[in-house]
Amino acid sequence: MNGTADSPELGSVIVGVDGSDPARRAALWAAAEAARRDSPLRIVYAADTDGRVLHLSAESIERVHGAGSELLRETAAAVEERYSGLHVTTEFSRSAPVPSLHRTAGLRGTVVVGNRGLGGFKNLMLGSVGLKVAAGATTPVVVVRGTDNGAGTGVVLAAVRDEHDAECARYAAREAEIRKGSLRLLHVWNILESAGLVVTMLDDVEAIAGEHVHHLMAVTDRIRAEFRDLNVQADAEKSLTVAGSWWRHRAMRICW
Repeated sequence: MNGTADSPELGSVIVGVDGSDPARRAALWAAAEAARRDSPLRIVYAADTDGRVLHLSAESIERVHGAGSELLRETAAAVEERYSGLHVTTEFSRSAPVPSLHRTAGLRGTVVVGNRGLGGFKNLMLGSVGLKVAAGATTPVVVVRGTDNGAGTGVVLAAVRDEHDAECARYAAREAEIRKGSLRLLHVWNILESAGLVVTMLDDVEAIAGEHVHHLMAVTDRIRAEFRDLNVQADAEKSLTVAGSWWRHRAMRICW
């Protein structure tokens, strides 16, 4: 059996668009992910006109609204052409991009953004907000890179610091399941952070290393017990990387 009855639920997929090429790639990635999950896709355009109302004329606001609405229609049409059975909805938000995406994601949604957005004056629309979205998220965030439009199969790589990242690892395992791929748990540490600038005793180093291995194996054992049919130690090129929010232990950041 893959997973258990209380395996992490992968909710709806929300993607932010702004007319840039990275955002278009993110929309197609999000569509593939939503289709894989058999969940709806919501496309969001955040104009931030409410925050600029004192500095914009009514005509400017109307132009932004028209451009945003047209972009939403075009993006939805492109997605539906490729994924005909996918349930797609759109949202024009007058708020700023970051709160708009967080609000739309709710408690379970996954937010997808491109790694770069429009610059200059066109930041009036959505712009590149991936870093801010990830920094303040309480739900998974995917930052799409590269030119491949598929959501990918193969290896999901999850960064694990300690037992606090177990939920991140569970989410990564669920992602690996729906991709029919495998999961690789990665723990990285810097010996100088623990032993100081000069390492004088090998025994101390080995003891510190043992503690790190213990943290990693505690998470690994939990994942193996829950996802019994999942290969948790595949050595292959990664297609999805999942990293937990170590300072808050709530959100997950994903880079594809």
